[in-house]
Amino acid sequence: MSATGAPVPDDAWETLRRLPRGRTIEIETHDGHRWRGTLVPPHDLSGERVVQIKLDSGYNVGVRIDPADRLRLLDEETGNGGNGGNATAPSRARTRDGEPWVALLSTGGTIASRVDYRTGGVRPVQDEAELLSFYPDLERDGPVRVTPVFDRLSENLAPEDWQTLAREVGRAFGEGARGVVVAHGTDTLAFTAAALSFQLENLPGPVVLVGAQRSPDRPSSDGVTNLAAAVRLARTAPIGEVVVVMHASLSDDRFAIHRGTRVRKMHATRRDAFQSRNGPSLGWMDAATVHWNTPPRPAATGPVRVDDRLGDHVGLLWLYPGLSPARAEAFSKDLRGLVLAGTGLGHSSTVHLAWIRAAVALGTVTVMTSQCLDGAVDPFVYATGRELLRAGVLYADDLLPETAYVKLLWALGRSSDPREVAALMLEDRAGEFTGRRLAEGDR
Repeated sequence: MSATGAPVPDDAWETLRRLPRGRTIEIETHDGHRWRGTLVPPHDLSGERVVQIKLDSGYNVGVRIDPADRLRLLDEETGNGGNGGNATAPSRARTRDGEPWVALLSTGGTIASRVDYRTGGVRPVQDEAELLSFYPDLERDGPVRVTPVFDRLSENLAPEDWQTLAREVGRAFGEGARGVVVAHGTDTLAFTAAALSFQLENLPGPVVLVGAQRSPDRPSSDGVTNLAAAVRLARTAPIGEVVVVMHASLSDDRFAIHRGTRVRKMHATRRDAFQSRNGPSLGWMDAATVHWNTPPRPAATGPVRVDDRLGDHVGLLWLYPGLSPARAEAFSKDLRGLVLAGTGLGHSSTVHLAWIRAAVALGTVTVMTSQCLDGAVDPFVYATGRELLRAGVLYADDLLPETAYVKLLWALGRSSDPREVAALMLEDRAGEFTGRRLAEGDR
């Protein structure tokens, strides 16, 4: 191997086929073209003497290597996937006394991952320095302290992980953070946002959850812009609640701010997959300003209160045509709390009335929500709703099913008395209820 930047004297192909993935290279072809980028794993359809290079634009290109082509190695071989050892120094070492800073809690997911070209897979970033090198403009307006909390995909997170995150948020504010950003996988981001909304009180600054729909190796990745917007909001917004910041459209110039208890992932892959339900988003931001559609909760004087008590044995059951009472009853057995995602205004087939009555009689707090994307449940319109209400089902207005599930865990962490739990469920704790209805024509 030659020194960094020096040409490789022998046949470039002989060097390239032995070179570890992730090295930064430049190839000058015999016809005068220059290709500069990162060496990545070959495509399944790559031909003989063809290498795959990821260009600075993010696109991959296959280059056929001629014996007359020249190769330059532009980095030193390192153990961090071709990062060249140029990672930014940890920001906590650069923070001056009294200088406002933002805490970034990394949990894994697409936004906190990078492509490891030695293996061809995506891996979580390892530490603060690596993440800051991956997002070089993150500290443009001030320091960001990064704490890796988890390194797993969001579908693998569980309620006990929400408790860990709540404690980490409290610790960050206790150490003086101006705001906290939680980098999170998108699949269960709404669940975590709701959980933190109920577990954190008296917030002295924003808690901003953010994710990415596109992996970082794609030119269309939204992680950089989403994270920059989230950090800016955490650093500057005078609010004291949990919010989600994601793309508001397919472009990179506008970001929606969603209340943590009223947001849902509505599309599997689109950049603007996250939407607020039963009303507009809390606000939106562009490169210059933040606009509020409805007044956010103001920042408190602190200190933040962390109450991470959560109950257990809570289930979420989707009611669908053909669901047998025996199967539904088996699911609900031994549960302390059960959220039903009913049809329409909060209905179920009448064949389920018997086991629902029995579950309520045994002390299972049973909460009705709607499968509909907007609107509230109402037991007084049809006879089925009245029967379910008489059976002891608690109708939860316009709570989203996932928010109701999280809130029921939270309520059961505070009381085992079904009446007290029911009262907690119907109390607006974090803006989870709309409070007033808009006519369809006024939306």
